[in-house]
Amino acid sequence: PTKKEESRKLLRHRRKLVLLVALLDGGDLPSHLGGLDDELAGLERGLWVVMAEVATAPRNRRRLVAGATLVSEEMVDALERRVHELEASGTMPSEFVVPGQSRASAALDLARTVVRRAERKGVALSMGDGSQVVPYLNRLSDLCWLLARSSEQEHLTARAVRVKAPRAEA
Repeated sequence: PTKKEESRKLLRHRRKLVLLVALLDGGDLPSHLGGLDDELAGLERGLWVVMAEVATAPRNRRRLVAGATLVSEEMVDALERRVHELEASGTMPSEFVVPGQSRASAALDLARTVVRRAERKGVALSMGDGSQVVPYLNRLSDLCWLLARSSEQEHLTARAVRVKAPRAEA
């Protein structure tokens, strides 16, 4: 290979590494987010699939297994369905959103930022024809935003109930 070809290959590997680091950056999030734990564990497993695909050399791409080491259209569709479900449930706020109304929503907003950054890195990487990595990350970031808004709604509702509760007289 020529120096130019080697340079392109090195740049591609560097971009893959940057994308993987961006995905792993979410590791600082709290480990417990209330009722979202199961859903978030499933999303984390999806990120493992993303990382497996990103880390695989193009010559070995044919060995990847859809849904296990290769992001599948079904994985993207599942996120899309969940996004639509949350949108239909009235999670979409009608006013400007101030992030961080609760610990869970703040963590989800941070996760969304990390996923958006990873999405931009994935676009720059040009994963190749048929790769669902970028669409998956796009839908995942939307889902994180909606889960944060849903979590805020639950937090604010619970807080309002506590404030309105009658106090015991001494």
